[in-house]
Amino acid sequence: MKQPNQYNKRILLAVSGMSPQIVTETLYALAIKQQEPPTEIHLISTNSGKQKAALELLHPDTGMFYQLCRDYNLEGIRFGIENIHVICDKDGMLLDDIKTPEENEAAADFITRKVNELTRDDECALYVSIAGGRKTMGYYLGYALSLYGRSQDRLSHVLVTERYESLHDFFYPTPYSRVIYDRDKNPLDTNAAHIMLADIPFVRLRSGIPHFLLEGTAGFNDSIRFARTAESDPLLEIINRSLCANGIAVPLKGVNFAFYLWMIQQTVFSGGTVKRLLDANKEYKESFLNVYQQVFGEAMDDDDKTAKALKNGMDSQWLSDRRTGVRKAFEKALGENVAKLFLVQSHGKNTQLHYAIDLLPEQIIGFSLQ
Repeated sequence: MKQPNQYNKRILLAVSGMSPQIVTETLYALAIKQQEPPTEIHLISTNSGKQKAALELLHPDTGMFYQLCRDYNLEGIRFGIENIHVICDKDGMLLDDIKTPEENEAAADFITRKVNELTRDDECALYVSIAGGRKTMGYYLGYALSLYGRSQDRLSHVLVTERYESLHDFFYPTPYSRVIYDRDKNPLDTNAAHIMLADIPFVRLRSGIPHFLLEGTAGFNDSIRFARTAESDPLLEIINRSLCANGIAVPLKGVNFAFYLWMIQQTVFSGGTVKRLLDANKEYKESFLNVYQQVFGEAMDDDDKTAKALKNGMDSQWLSDRRTGVRKAFEKALGENVAKLFLVQSHGKNTQLHYAIDLLPEQIIGFSLQ
């Protein structure tokens, strides 16, 4: 498994309110202490937080991001005003603060979408810091990474020597002596400060997220709702010619839909299994065609694609293709983890190999085939 520093693209992602020092503190910890400099930085903030970060970090003359890079000879780190992302509400209005329930919901959705977006790039690794911003911002960022994070992504919190923590004039330990003052007006030397990055283990739930969420722009609550399907007992509903698994529509159509119903008939309600096909099986062919005709209300003629494929009986390749089609449809709708509860599973080995859907009859609603 590749480590984050083995990726050519490494993104430091942080949240910040009115303390943009979190960016330079975390950058120092990554680049100087751990020798893992990111290649670019993204900051999520409020509108007022963006203005403060722009002035204190990115001012062409006094910006502390540029000063840190000069002090420690850091080159090629992309961080500009375009990389500071301002949280907006559902109407697109930029937020100056996050105080109300509506503003917290907007922040949760915005942060979740940004993490989703950045984790779609398989060629990058994320270093995510939850040290900045309001506590709810850090919580949403950490939870979003738990939902969408990959094996190469890391979550951390930056720890600063207590007397230097949250001081307006402290941004990072300098390689030279520089005097600042604490809250009691006592002098401190920035050269004497210490910063550590505390790694935070997190549970990765990405495999339980449906594909359409990974590819879309779902917010926090939608992501949580679908992730929670993994906590529910399986329940399959058959409505006309469509399926719902744990309340989520599964895009299974045509011959694959009929095959899935046939597998339910053969293995769930009859208590049997479908045996490994060494040769084309005409008995399976006839029972499947009977299901197909019940579902779609029509007999197959000799020119039908499925009829041609089953002309000599149901063979192992046809069965394998149908299982693959079913698996892809369920994984797209439910994610890999939840989909396993509903798939056609293989059991046994070699000549004892057989297939079945491991649901109970009471976990299936609306099945009416004879």
